[in-house]
Amino acid sequence: MNFGRIFLAKCLLLLFPKAKCTSTINYKAVNETALLSFAAENTHEILWSRDNKRLLEMKDKKIKYYVEKTQCRCKVLLNGTLRIERLVKEDSGIYKVSAYDKNGKLKANETIVLIVLEPVPQPILNAECINKTLYVKCTVKKTEDQVFTIELTQDKISKSQTNVTEVEFTTRHSGRYRCIVKNQVSKKTTEKEIKCPGQLELYLISCIAGGAVFFIVFVILLIYCIRKKKADRLEDDDEERMQIHQVDTEMAMRKLPQPPSNPIPQQTCVQQTPPPQPCIQQRAVPPQPRPRTQLRERH
Repeated sequence: MNFGRIFLAKCLLLLFPKAKCTSTINYKAVNETALLSFAAENTHEILWSRDNKRLLEMKDKKIKYYVEKTQCRCKVLLNGTLRIERLVKEDSGIYKVSAYDKNGKLKANETIVLIVLEPVPQPILNAECINKTLYVKCTVKKTEDQVFTIELTQDKISKSQTNVTEVEFTTRHSGRYRCIVKNQVSKKTTEKEIKCPGQLELYLISCIAGGAVFFIVFVILLIYCIRKKKADRLEDDDEERMQIHQVDTEMAMRKLPQPPSNPIPQQTCVQQTPPPQPCIQQRAVPPQPRPRTQLRERH
């Protein structure tokens, strides 16, 4: 695969983004089918070339090949789209198309960079625990001219490198690790639960810490509630005692006799026991005569 010419084409696209011709980059995997199309109407003649070498030409709906058809594995559709089947890495290159109308006026002039890549291999994930420290490694068997990115992640920890065969990092956290290998046409992942013997799990530490904090907060709230309830009870008792004391004081004040303001000696005599009545008042009353009705009843 000629990466030099592809790289040059990318540079030209960056240096001249406002050029009249239209340029695109198309990534495809090996053994897939590529459809290279362009935007034009009322075309009469279409010419496709690769790396400045003519591939085929369609004029008035008649196709003319400049290379062997079996070697090209390509054909042009009625709308001018170039179809390439069973792609191989050697099909990568710079494809150009020029389209004209019946008067020979240029209708389209486009450049398409086709890059054919192999699917990425399956990554291998290994780990080693030394002194409660994890050494996690993601390894990939790389072939010639193969470019991909390796990404090793665990929760929020991530490390990524391009154009290497392995990625490794050191950590003290056990958990689920993921190794991802990807390029523009494929992606493969390997996951594994990795634990270091004798290492307390992070989630277990979090649970214990959370439980301890919850217990401390609960005890503090319980003590606060008990003290507050006790204080309210003492306050109610003091208020009740004050009310009782006030009532007793009022009752005592009501029972005490009020001393006279100006005492007079004659008043003491009036309050003495009255003298005995004369004997005349103690004589018996003579009996009263009975009514006549009672006498008649006896007879």
